[in-house]
Amino acid sequence: MKQYVVIARDAASVLERRLAVRGQHLEGAAALKANGHFIMGGAMLDEGGQMCGSVMVLQFEDDAAFQNWYDHEPYIVNGVWQDIEVKPFKVANV
Repeated sequence: MKQYVVIARDAASVLERRLAVRGQHLEGAAALKANGHFIMGGAMLDEGGQMCGSVMVLQFEDDAAFQNWYDHEPYIVNGVWQDIEVKPFKVANV
């Protein structure tokens, strides 16, 4: 399995759109978890405690499987995430 960390910052003034598709995003995360692809994740918060982005640690068999998820992620498809950084990752086994 290849692991990835996804650091995604929201577009400006997108909180309403984020909330509108949040259910789809969370359903997708639950499906990822059920299939062993979701390691951990959550929302980044701004100084006022409002969601302003996300961090996810995911694992897939290969880059093609990761890309398939990426191409269908509701926050990406609906323009919630604007600045997306994806890096190879290795979870520490401690």
